[in-house]
Amino acid sequence: MRNSEILKREIDRIDGKSYRLYKDLEGEYDFGYFALCIDHVQGDPFASPSRIRVIVNQDIAKFPKEIFDNKNKNIAVADYLTREFYSNINMCCVKVFGSGKSGLIAISKCPQEILNRTSIVIDEDKIEARFYVGFPARGRSVLSRELEKILYNVIPNIVDKTLIYKNINSEKLINRVALVEDQEHIRLELANRGLVAFIANGSMLPRESGISTKALRRGKLFVSPKGLEVEFNTQSRGTICGMGIKSGITLIVGGGYHGKSTLLKAIELGVYNHIEGDGREFVITDESALKVRAEDSRCITKTDISLFISNLPNGKDTVEFCTENASGSTSQAASIIEGIESGAKVLLIDEDTSATNFMMRDDLMQKLVCTEKEPITPFIEIVGPLYKQKGISTIMVVGSSGDFFDVADSVIQLDNYEAKDVSKEAKKLSKGHIIKRINDRGLKIDIMFNRRVKSGTIVQGEKGVKIKTIGLDTLSINREDIDLRAVEQIVDTEQINAIGSIMKWAEASIMNKRLGFENMVDDIIYQIEKNGLISMERVKGGSGSLAIPRKQEIMAAYNRYRNIKI
Repeated sequence: MRNSEILKREIDRIDGKSYRLYKDLEGEYDFGYFALCIDHVQGDPFASPSRIRVIVNQDIAKFPKEIFDNKNKNIAVADYLTREFYSNINMCCVKVFGSGKSGLIAISKCPQEILNRTSIVIDEDKIEARFYVGFPARGRSVLSRELEKILYNVIPNIVDKTLIYKNINSEKLINRVALVEDQEHIRLELANRGLVAFIANGSMLPRESGISTKALRRGKLFVSPKGLEVEFNTQSRGTICGMGIKSGITLIVGGGYHGKSTLLKAIELGVYNHIEGDGREFVITDESALKVRAEDSRCITKTDISLFISNLPNGKDTVEFCTENASGSTSQAASIIEGIESGAKVLLIDEDTSATNFMMRDDLMQKLVCTEKEPITPFIEIVGPLYKQKGISTIMVVGSSGDFFDVADSVIQLDNYEAKDVSKEAKKLSKGHIIKRINDRGLKIDIMFNRRVKSGTIVQGEKGVKIKTIGLDTLSINREDIDLRAVEQIVDTEQINAIGSIMKWAEASIMNKRLGFENMVDDIIYQIEKNGLISMERVKGGSGSLAIPRKQEIMAAYNRYRNIKI
């Protein structure tokens, strides 16, 4: 490792010269109490910023081992420090002149959810921060003095404030760790209690606006109906009470704008832990829960949708169904089957984003168009057997059809954001027609998954594999876009970065094992657990900083990739 004075001399040497000479600075440098690693220098001032790491040994950082001695604590500490680093960038930055991205310093911008990401890595030996710096330029010439401001003033200041334990707010950090431990305790307890979700009393579910993830300041706090109230004993917060949603079929009903979809959205994102102040800290959901919806025009490749759709008039195969342009009903059928293949034990459905003809057919329509002439078996007739035979629960927002009362185990009404247990009243109104149809059909659910992603799905071009992320909506691989707008539980672009790197890595490292689709993704997750998410960040052709996605989102991206080979 070279001395920081050598770096300064090198910076001075190239002052005013061609920007490409910044490449000479790549390497590791000793700054005394931390190491500075210049891993990659951007090609020009308008390109993606240069990748930098700082490493502080634990004999200097002195973070107590007990606050990061298991996986959940480690993620909590890394998340907290990433947010601190981000905040300190804004506090410590000085005016830097130059063109393009000159002077930019950036690290992961964390959402309300706490994710396992690569921005901060902490272990018993060291703590490492991974971030980006725009190397300054005038036009395309080196601005040495401006870079020196960043490397010798700004970055050491940020390191002092973020990566030295005595300089941070240790009470807040310890509280964050305790919060995550309590959240994970409840999540692990759900299955033991026969629950799939929990919403704590006092939660603030509404958001500031449709484009904000922050809690509404003066909204109505959630209170559980007494009949659905459960308690959890936590280590740091004592007893927490709230509404438990049991496994089975749960309907969320109520008038428009009364909070139905708001509750479902909170449950949907309850697969993640949340920071304090979010309002949904103790909205905890089974980690496999999957939001599914209709998705017109998506591709489907060799997915068995025959449980829902069969006997198409054109004779098209629905056991290995393929299309480049799915309808609402076929796309929703495929998403449910693919979700089951991914191991989802809870389906989350909002009537507003579902295909009407997929969800139900009333008695009048059944009489006019007989079952033999209708290729779609509506979800209302399958949701019950899906739970009884396969143990897959459903939480569903319903606003227009009381027929679902027939199959529901629990009905929760939202009245001006106040939750009420109306299960008994709903059952009294139930006509039993749907139960009769289900019994008459005698449906046996026998879903077999034998799909395998073949080698050659990700093609290596002359310049390798090019991966690009566009917001929360799109992953581009070799200029082929994967539309992820309907994969609603992705909350960070870095999760999409990770999916791209995973798909690239899997093509080179997993495909030769010839594993089934789900087993292949299980193997990927095992390798990440074993080697760390950083092993994916180092993939050549990968994309940016990473945050780990769930198995469900990885498989969803593969399923929407039009070039997939199954």
